[in-house]
Amino acid sequence: MLTFQDIFKSSFLENITSVSFVDMVLALVLAFGLGMFIFLVYQKTFSGVMYSSSFGVTLVALTMITTLVILAVTSNIVLSLGMVGALSIVRFRTAIKEPLDIAFLFWSIAAGIVLAAGLIPLAVFGSVCIGVILLVFVNKKSYLDPYILVLRCDGGASAEAAHSLVERQVRRCVLKSKTVQPGEVELNLEIRMKGADTGFVNTLGEMEGVRSAVLVSYNGDYLG
Repeated sequence: MLTFQDIFKSSFLENITSVSFVDMVLALVLAFGLGMFIFLVYQKTFSGVMYSSSFGVTLVALTMITTLVILAVTSNIVLSLGMVGALSIVRFRTAIKEPLDIAFLFWSIAAGIVLAAGLIPLAVFGSVCIGVILLVFVNKKSYLDPYILVLRCDGGASAEAAHSLVERQVRRCVLKSKTVQPGEVELNLEIRMKGADTGFVNTLGEMEGVRSAVLVSYNGDYLG
């Protein structure tokens, strides 16, 4: 009867050849190149509040580390089982605030895996396609993004007049919330502007009965 030790002492493992030095260097160089490409795309498409240079460096390192791990896994089955056990106990608790950052993390990991598997054309062509798509869709004109316009008015009549003015000046206007208090009405409007000009906000602020008009960028998380 074949025991567990006999399986790992079989000729199958003895015939496994390690990764050559040329393959290691080529894989790591290509991983660095693709990691830098991902890093540059991240710089061009970043639209968050504060840019983190350490996250960009992490993308380069993650691509190379993934390539290194997959090369080791494909060269030795015993080592691959050990790595699976070691990596299964790793827990990452760093909060990812930007949803797009998750895509870059998976992109780096996928590029490293595909490179280490020897599918170099797929890794290069796939990364170029992903980069072009991100550059096209993320770097669209900023005025097409949604904004939140907060209006504080003296009463219902002035609030309706301000609301009507906004609807004429923007491409799209949706009422998100309306708060009525004694002597004050507050409107929260989601708008999409027709162009980059925000002069209508100054006009709103000068209207009679309008106490304040605040235009803020809308990141998709609305707190009513």
